[in-house]
Amino acid sequence: MTVDPERPDLVVGDDGLARPRWAASDTLLREYYDTEWGMPVRDEHGLFERLSLEAFQSGLSWATVLRKRPAFREVFAGFDPEAVARFDDTDVARLLADARIIRNRAKVLATVQNAGATLRLREDGGLAELVWSFQPDATPEPRTFADVPSSSAESRALAKELKRRGFTFVGPTTVFALMEAVGIVDTHLLGSHRRGTSGVWV
Repeated sequence: MTVDPERPDLVVGDDGLARPRWAASDTLLREYYDTEWGMPVRDEHGLFERLSLEAFQSGLSWATVLRKRPAFREVFAGFDPEAVARFDDTDVARLLADARIIRNRAKVLATVQNAGATLRLREDGGLAELVWSFQPDATPEPRTFADVPSSSAESRALAKELKRRGFTFVGPTTVFALMEAVGIVDTHLLGSHRRGTSGVWV
């Protein structure tokens, strides 16, 4: 791997492709970056999963969540909002006893609550329609990590609306991370091989 002195936050791999440092050394993060992060997610199921995982990531590294994602999917019924909305105290106790996931009661309860809120949104267009309605008119164009914002006017507005709709653990920073992950904004560094590949921003 080599570092371009003009783009110090990008690393060029053995395959000749430039990636940010966080995605360059870990095989799992590299695969996630190359194939998933920033690609459009426009379905309720996919957005509920990613919203849930972003909430669990709060205060932790994304690598931790990503390594635990198979277990999260197993214990949360594949993040089917209809199934998760039916979770009761027995299910919560089961989840808090499972060392394969992040055992945080507030985050577990938030996931169950957010599943119910997701179902209620179906009466008014659905989760995907709501989330994507906050797509901005322009996307950031970061050259370095320091240029990447942690929130935006749109993420603050979406967080406020999600809370109004009964969601929790959806602060502006968590919501902005969701917007990055599902392609609503493109914060790939300029020069990265993934910049502009989502088809959302041209």
